[in-house]
Amino acid sequence: MSTEGHHHPAPVSPVEQRVAALEALLTERGLVPEGFIEEITRRYESEIGPMNGAKVVARAWVDPGYRQRLLAEGTAAIAELGFGGPEGEHMVVVENTAAVHNVIVCTLCSCYPWPVLGLPPAWYKDPEYRARVVREPRVVLAEMGCPLPDDVEIRVWDSSAEVRYLVLPQRPPGTGDMPEAELAGLVTRDSMIGVARL
Repeated sequence: MSTEGHHHPAPVSPVEQRVAALEALLTERGLVPEGFIEEITRRYESEIGPMNGAKVVARAWVDPGYRQRLLAEGTAAIAELGFGGPEGEHMVVVENTAAVHNVIVCTLCSCYPWPVLGLPPAWYKDPEYRARVVREPRVVLAEMGCPLPDDVEIRVWDSSAEVRYLVLPQRPPGTGDMPEAELAGLVTRDSMIGVARL
């Protein structure tokens, strides 16, 4: 999503100020290498955390019974693979098809399914994304590199403290013979939020 000319950063909260001060102190004293915390955060946002969700998606692609359970009772099906806990107590999984594209947002804050997606990316918490994706989802998705044909229905799901959503992306064509572990490697965090297609 392009934020140039439109972005108005939210004021830094007292908690964020304390975290920044603690990080600076740890770095200054040589207890944490420069950039270490940023790199760990980046890896949990885009690599380590989303691996759980990718395993869920890959299982649904290869096991029709699991897919059916996942769409009917997301929390229980996700728990079958050992994922759950805080921020994932009530999961609903929505499926992308050729005719319907789902996208996730939290309009109030940044409720996010941590057990399957790890840490939320900064843009997910940004007030501009949270407001615009509800009002003009097709425009926002195109700005984020996910243009959709006009005949594809877009459904926006608003996560909350009570329910978190996960998008089950469409399986990419030409992957019929791929094993489950390899399929999981194709799944991206953004495809499970719905701001990208595979």
